[in-house]
Amino acid sequence: MIKLTGFIDVPADRLTAVSEALPKHIALTRAEAGCLSFEVTPDTAHAGRFQVSELFVDRATFDAHQTRTKASEWAKITDGIPRSYQIEDLTE
Repeated sequence: MIKLTGFIDVPADRLTAVSEALPKHIALTRAEAGCLSFEVTPDTAHAGRFQVSELFVDRATFDAHQTRTKASEWAKITDGIPRSYQIEDLTE
């Protein structure tokens, strides 16, 4: 399994656009083959920060998710927004 955890820090001037696009991004990701869980939740301690947690069955499905996401509307809306992610291969 592949696990991603971390956060995305959304600037105040982009918060509305990102928040409006987030439900579709979550729904599309959860519908992907191999997605076991996908959570993006507001961080109550940091304004504009969203905590991200993803779990995919294997590297291939995680890589397919990354490829799809890079070509998505979500990628356009969040382009250039700072992210801090850690990726773990739980099968090693």
